[in-house]
Amino acid sequence: MYALATTSYFDRRVAKFTRTHPEQKKQLAKVLRGLEADPFQPYLRLHALKGELKGLHAVSLTHAYRITLTLRMTRKEIVLLDIGTHDEVYR
Repeated sequence: MYALATTSYFDRRVAKFTRTHPEQKKQLAKVLRGLEADPFQPYLRLHALKGELKGLHAVSLTHAYRITLTLRMTRKEIVLLDIGTHDEVYR
């Protein structure tokens, strides 16, 4: 099991995201449960980011939406950083 941690920025972004996209609440809960269990499950499509975001990772919420995060393997901790569209989270 991995521990999920959030930032205050992520908390604000997820609150706004779920208000704007209430139909995604179940999918978000599924992805968060999957991250806790094993972030390397294929359906999450975990991938390392490049360029200015090097050192971060992302998972797919849906085809259009992503969650960026930091993996801390030594502590089995996942720090959730941002949620939104591809363009929003990769800026």
